[in-house]
Amino acid sequence: MASRLLWASRAASYLRISVSHRGFASVVKDLKYAESHEWVKVDGNTATVGITDHAQDHLGDVVFVELPEVGATVSQGSGFGAVESVKATSDVYSPVSGNVIEVNEELNNSPGLVNSSPYEKGWIMKVEVKDASELDTLKNSDDYAKFCDEEDAKH
Repeated sequence: MASRLLWASRAASYLRISVSHRGFASVVKDLKYAESHEWVKVDGNTATVGITDHAQDHLGDVVFVELPEVGATVSQGSGFGAVESVKATSDVYSPVSGNVIEVNEELNNSPGLVNSSPYEKGWIMKVEVKDASELDTLKNSDDYAKFCDEEDAKH
């Protein structure tokens, strides 16, 4: 079975066909999640933000990421950019308030990192957190996984 899947993957790659190997989206334990499908990793006063595996899976192949400007102020629940895929364009909302201190410039040349590595290389921005208590309004990994299951069951 594994060799057949490997062969199919190589054939699809040769033919430039997109193949998904996952039947489920991953959720990382130590992150916080917004219901709008953004994740946050907090390190001291800095929050790294990206879209979840669930979100990228539903969007399909990402072809463009609109990044915010460094120095911009973002507010929890407000849009700060967009992710464009072959299927649709989706706004991205900030799960925390603060000032943008860094953006992932690598996404300008490789927007597909949002698909291949949503929690590591596909991060979108880093924010200096203004109000740490906002993190308490976000979901933990277990609650977010349940939320995604319920949302998928509706569709």
